[in-house]
Amino acid sequence: MSLLVKFNLILILCFGIALVPAQLITRNLLEQNARRQIEQQARLMLQTALATRGYTNKQIKPLLAPRLADEFLPQSVPAYSATEIFNTLRETHPEYTYKEATLNPTNPRDRVVEWEADVVNVFRNDEKRNEIINTRETPLGPSLYLARPIKITDQGCLSCHTTPELAPASVVKLYGPSGGYGWKLNEIIGAQIVSVPMAVPLKMAEQANRAMLVSLVGVFLFILVLLNVLLWFSIINPIRRLSKMADEVSTGNLEVPEVQIKSHDEVGVLAGSFNRMRISLVKALKMLEDME
Repeated sequence: MSLLVKFNLILILCFGIALVPAQLITRNLLEQNARRQIEQQARLMLQTALATRGYTNKQIKPLLAPRLADEFLPQSVPAYSATEIFNTLRETHPEYTYKEATLNPTNPRDRVVEWEADVVNVFRNDEKRNEIINTRETPLGPSLYLARPIKITDQGCLSCHTTPELAPASVVKLYGPSGGYGWKLNEIIGAQIVSVPMAVPLKMAEQANRAMLVSLVGVFLFILVLLNVLLWFSIINPIRRLSKMADEVSTGNLEVPEVQIKSHDEVGVLAGSFNRMRISLVKALKMLEDME
């Protein structure tokens, strides 16, 4: 096995050993960055929902107040407005969801499903907890969800949610007497849950990781070729010339020309030593011939 082949094998082995942890670290950083971006999207969605609720409560509800005595208008309910805004978004982006998941809702569409009930119960069992961030698998791929508890802190909210007898007749007429009643002050009755798809950001992270890997391999191959060229001209070729000269001298050809290497490194020193050894050998042989 030639010296150049050994050098290439050692260099490739070192690169491979260094590439494995570098690739793992890069993938981990890219995935963490993708997750942070997804969390930021989820928080932005939740802030949008809160802004919609505030707008509805401050500007829409007062305008509809004169009609609420005779007719219940769900558009006056902040939760309804926020949900409708995101339902419109879901017409083009069905993988994004917002829901005010409630254990005992007035509007049946807000009723929790199994995994949402688990989230709500976590808040009910630990009232100091104000946020949950987690992931789950969906038919459209992995999704990150951000949840915050819905807690009854306004006594006015109970005017529609104590008993059917005390609730406005228009509310009972629209939704019936079976759901949304029995709420209590300071009770956690549900959770605001936004879900953001993870497939696209994670795919982009994987593509970036793959591009980084290809770039590293490309740079390594370029450096490997460059080093091979430099090694050939600065080390391998001079050593081969010295080896050829030594072979000629060993077979008795003392007329072989000296190997001229102008460098002052170890190869140049070695070439000078070989040349002096050749000259000394020629002189020694001549002295032997004169003695004969």
